[in-house]
Amino acid sequence: MTVQRADKRLATAEDITSILVRNCGLNAESATAAPTASLEELGMDSLALLELQAVVAERYQVQIPEEVKHLTIADIAELVDRQADPAVVPTQTTGPDETAGPLAANAGTDPTEPAAPLQENAPVGQHAPPKRTEPPGHVDPPGHTENSVVILAPRQLVWDLTNDVSTWPGLFTEYQLAEVLEQRGNRVLFRLTMFPDENGIAWSWVSERTMDPVEFEVHARRVETGPFAYMRIYWRYDEVPGGTRMTWVQDFAMKPTAPVDNAQMTERINTNSRIQLNIIRDRIELAARERALDVPGGGDDE
Repeated sequence: MTVQRADKRLATAEDITSILVRNCGLNAESATAAPTASLEELGMDSLALLELQAVVAERYQVQIPEEVKHLTIADIAELVDRQADPAVVPTQTTGPDETAGPLAANAGTDPTEPAAPLQENAPVGQHAPPKRTEPPGHVDPPGHTENSVVILAPRQLVWDLTNDVSTWPGLFTEYQLAEVLEQRGNRVLFRLTMFPDENGIAWSWVSERTMDPVEFEVHARRVETGPFAYMRIYWRYDEVPGGTRMTWVQDFAMKPTAPVDNAQMTERINTNSRIQLNIIRDRIELAARERALDVPGGGDDE
């Protein structure tokens, strides 16, 4: 027996555009003005494409290939429509303004809290989003890391150098670009872009950072969460004999569609944090010595 499919498409170019605008930061006017442009030409970076894959997997139960940056929105809609099963595609509902940008869904909320889940993308009925294959009895609690380093430099200098986000490419070795998108008082919204990884992918995302120069504390979060369900970050600066202890604390959880689980990401973050903390320590201590040499008399009583 042949089952006839309804004429109505399950995924349209408008649907994919809506996902890209709401979840991936696409400018709606740009998409309208260039309907034949590829995602790469529309400015969609690696993290945006990963988010598109995750939402499509949730909504349509379809896995789209990693290399979709050369496809147009219409191409992707056709690709998804061909593979989608009508029985598992949820009815679309109306959510927050999809053209209002990444902060719209969280307006008025505590900036240190994770972004609320986009319920519009949640499947209905018995069809759950695809998840990593886990062994029976596997427990994957939320990720938590805490790493610190003692820097032989005054706390104010450590604070000043590590909270000037625009200079981070000269402080960290993993960032090739740091763009300040908006700054209001002690709160800054910025985009970080890493150097390409072994697969040639340059990961990029938007974060928000709120600094307390009185308590020497920082609270931050990822606005574009990518493979994370949420990511909250806390920095603390404590005076210790001879210098400053800088501590990084990260609390997070991975999305079910992420390629790694919480435990695996915890290991990665711990490894990378220790490397970057040591590099930052060396660079700040060098800056402190150079500044001391600029003091009249060399800054040395001996």
